[in-house]
Amino acid sequence: MTHEGSLAYYPPNLVVPAGRRTDRLWLRPLRASDVDLDYDAVMSSVAMLRAWSQSDWPADEFTRAENLDDLQRHEREHEAREAFTFTVLEPGGARCLGCVYLTPLWPGQEPLRDGATLATNVAFWVRASQLANGLDAHLLAALREWLDAEWAFDRVVFTLRRQDPRQAELLVEAGLELRLTFALPDGRLCASFL
Repeated sequence: MTHEGSLAYYPPNLVVPAGRRTDRLWLRPLRASDVDLDYDAVMSSVAMLRAWSQSDWPADEFTRAENLDDLQRHEREHEAREAFTFTVLEPGGARCLGCVYLTPLWPGQEPLRDGATLATNVAFWVRASQLANGLDAHLLAALREWLDAEWAFDRVVFTLRRQDPRQAELLVEAGLELRLTFALPDGRLCASFL
């Protein structure tokens, strides 16, 4: 969900929060060294991730090496402040439960900026096996609190693909409103909630 060639969107004078812990999860920056934990989480939820991303990712033949390439890119973007990717781990860090992405707004989302100086998109997923126990709702609540308390963004937009009714319902139940639908350059339809 990152933007090719995007400039740093979180100013260098601001501290990037190191993570967040709750009784059910630990958010921390995703690193290339997380490849085995992340690959296991991705491959455990292939069908769900394809619907979530409106794409064929991860492909049936998606390899650990391809996943490592993705993680190295995410780590570089994080260091350059172009985008921030956080792994969602069990509290002890032994198992990856999902991922969180903070990225710049897409060009089609500029109306949502509405005078904001620092705006971000937020997208997230959790393992398919964690949906029944409501980990996605717990993660959403933790993200909203964390973004409000520790980040300097003055506009937070939760963006999801139009084919993800579960997350759309989750966002509405959390009091967020659908504000914009738009198409990515590749034609995939998205919905933005504030």
